[in-house]
Amino acid sequence: MTATPAPPTPGATTIGPDELPAHATGLLAGGYRVALVAGHDDRPAGGGLRAVYLFTRAASAAEPQRRVELHVPLDPEHPRLPSLAAVSFPTGRFERELHDLFGIIPADHPLPRRLVRHFHWPKGWYPMLSDAGAPPEFGDVDGPYPFRAVEGPGVYEIPVGPVHAGMIGPGHFRFSVVGETILNLKARLWFVHRGIEKLFQGSPLDRCVELAERISGDTSVGHTLAFCAAVEDALGITVGDDVLRNRAVLLELERLYNHVADIGMLCNDVAHGILNSHAGTVREQLLRINDEITGSRLLRGVIRPGATSLRVLPDPTALAALADEVAEIVDLALGHSVVRDRFTGTAVLTAAQASDIGVLGYIARASGLTVDARYDHPWLPAPLPRPVPHTTGGDVLARFTVRAAEFRHSVDTIAALVTGGKSAAAGEAEVPAAAGPRSGVGIVEGWRGTIVHRVELGADGRPTRVKIVDPSFFNWPALPVALADTIVPDFPLVNKSFNLSYAGNDL
Repeated sequence: MTATPAPPTPGATTIGPDELPAHATGLLAGGYRVALVAGHDDRPAGGGLRAVYLFTRAASAAEPQRRVELHVPLDPEHPRLPSLAAVSFPTGRFERELHDLFGIIPADHPLPRRLVRHFHWPKGWYPMLSDAGAPPEFGDVDGPYPFRAVEGPGVYEIPVGPVHAGMIGPGHFRFSVVGETILNLKARLWFVHRGIEKLFQGSPLDRCVELAERISGDTSVGHTLAFCAAVEDALGITVGDDVLRNRAVLLELERLYNHVADIGMLCNDVAHGILNSHAGTVREQLLRINDEITGSRLLRGVIRPGATSLRVLPDPTALAALADEVAEIVDLALGHSVVRDRFTGTAVLTAAQASDIGVLGYIARASGLTVDARYDHPWLPAPLPRPVPHTTGGDVLARFTVRAAEFRHSVDTIAALVTGGKSAAAGEAEVPAAAGPRSGVGIVEGWRGTIVHRVELGADGRPTRVKIVDPSFFNWPALPVALADTIVPDFPLVNKSFNLSYAGNDL
């Protein structure tokens, strides 16, 4: 087996495949979580195949950065890894992705079937390999997708999608039901796999920023910032305090317009369309504020490695007035007995279930978990205090109220950041040339949850590999769990309460 040269990475350890289970289980027992697993094809650089496991843990005063990387060189002729699916559910899904895109086999995986590659993708073609070549002709090669069959008196199936009404992404949902009660749901995704990670390879950084902005259209700031932070980590770029504050402001502005949209649409799904219209007017005002601040309603074009420049700072008074409007919408919704009844107790995701699945973001916080990269992995010059969690029910009501609380908290956060900043303009840090292979990680709390990008840069400063993890990759498996014993008519409501990204998942 040819050893693979790995870029220098703080906290990285190179181990053999047989050593992986002991290292990984020790880290998991120590409170770390698997943030990503990335495949690498280093053969063009004289190496072989490699798997990189990134583990993270909430920071503390004693340890401001808690990141551990395990690099596992693999035999390019027979690439195999021992599966960690038995000790980490999300790792098992990363392993299936590794197999689909790189041909790396997770030995003894309990569910070794395809995840990313649909069954019309031909056998033996792994698109992330350097010698994969152009996509071959697709056909019905590997048979139908093996949906779990539920049998018994009165059980029948309801197929939904992949094509849906409106502009949402494609996903196929197969319900097994008795009467209206859901016994089992299987979601089949990856209908719009775009090869985003491969598009990053060899692209100049300005082109990469444009790609990052478009990974998931409603999360332009989150993904762009995670990518730029990873590049800055790799190159050792020191970012000024005003730039950091500007970035935090943009993150919270993105959280605001998305949260109020969800608040309105959750009301709409229980037939309270007037409140949805009211929420829509607030969202429109926020989009106009975004445009005034950045020149883009979706907050694009202002974040790049080493810099973030705003035209103006947002007006805290105007945002506070919108927060009052949102509070009124929430009060009217929860004061309506039909709305509260439909929300309460619907599609409960318990704290234990959320923890086992590895759920992130507002879905995790609605189930009582405190995971939040703004506080677990702080990067502001003066980190803001973490709010006291108050929502633990794990139902639609909890996911509604946690958004409402986060809207007010984001407005207060922006006010504190604007007061502490000097101006909207921020000086640009110099982006040095990469001296040899380097790697870096960016961790950001996007509006849906924790986003992680890991980059490896070549000697020319261009990415040789970018691994992207949107929180939806972790959160999609929780939707069928929460829907067990829920009625079919509540599926649109529950689906909106999760509001997962197809594009962020289907890279």
